Amino acid sequence: MRILGMISGTSHDGIDAALVDFDLAGDTLEGRVEFTASTPYPPELRARLVAALPPAPTTLAEVCVLDTLIGQSFAEAAAAAIEEAGPVDLVVSHGQTVFHWVDEAHALGTLQIGQPAWIAERTGAPVLSDVRIRDITAGGHGAPLVSVLDALLLAGHQGVAAALNLGGISNMTVVRGPDDLVAYDIGPANALVDAVVSSRGLSERGFDEDGRIAASGRVDERLLDVLLDEPYYRLPAPKSTGKELFHLAYVEEAIARSGRRPDAADLVATLAELTVRTVAREVLASGADLLVISGGGARNPVMTNGLREALPGVRVTFTDEYGAPADEKEAIAFALIGWCTAHGLPGTVPAGTGARAARVLGTLTPGAGPLVLPAPIADRPRSLTLRR
Repeated sequence: MRILGMISGTSHDGIDAALVDFDLAGDTLEGRVEFTASTPYPPELRARLVAALPPAPTTLAEVCVLDTLIGQSFAEAAAAAIEEAGPVDLVVSHGQTVFHWVDEAHALGTLQIGQPAWIAERTGAPVLSDVRIRDITAGGHGAPLVSVLDALLLAGHQGVAAALNLGGISNMTVVRGPDDLVAYDIGPANALVDAVVSSRGLSERGFDEDGRIAASGRVDERLLDVLLDEPYYRLPAPKSTGKELFHLAYVEEAIARSGRRPDAADLVATLAELTVRTVAREVLASGADLLVISGGGARNPVMTNGLREALPGVRVTFTDEYGAPADEKEAIAFALIGWCTAHGLPGTVPAGTGARAARVLGTLTPGAGPLVLPAPIADRPRSLTLRR
């Protein structure tokens, strides 16, 4: 079954896509990654999206406009992928998260926009969307959904393995055995760095490319102590967070409390070190002997080298080694969730999200023809092999 997975993450810089051809062989799911791409949002759309995100006020009219414009962007990215790689049986669109409602330790709602009907109309393929909310209705956080992929990819590791995604938010799945895992959001990865880089005009691309800005600065330990004193870090897992908490005003408030005024490079270096410290602390506490990294932060050597230095007894590598390109791993994960939903299988691991039980995820929008799904499968695969 050929499935196109698509997502724009919490860095809200564009759309990652991965086309995976899945085939079940016994209790092993085999996936051939046939196409990957990253499509930046048009600058004016990204600026409009950023202006509407919390803590900024917005209107329902603006949400409606963004829902359409982002849906059209996803539709064009999907059409381009299909034109290059061939037809698909299903498109899975995560869309763009604009709000994740967490009250203390409980997720109560989540909103992803990017109207899927635009994708169905443009491509003629059925579309699975709105994939997080069903887990929340079952008591989960709706995140990190990538834990279902991590559990299958790392199933063969003898020991404790941790899969780390460094997107806008850092999240980690710790796999101790086939049915023994925990997953949760650790804290900010690129979110705060991107907010500072964009607000101060440090890069036209809106992020610290190759960690060059952070590498040119020095960590402000006083400010770092203030940032590390965030109550979220002390909450037990599973837990989730987002830019509702970690945004530019959050950085400015921390600077004010610290009594420091770091220059731009020192501030970016301090925020990068915040990611290193918070992640390393969790990896050490997990007892993992293997750390597999993905996400945009995987290409930031300040973060990855910092983690290697902080974790001398842990083997640190990237998901590319497991057949999942680090930049497109989440898109592959949503393609996998689509395969599960199409076959009547849950797309979550309850221990990974905190839900009462696993749930089949998403809402289906028919394509040009009748909606036809494969025959249901009784049991989820025990492992996943990816190749390109």
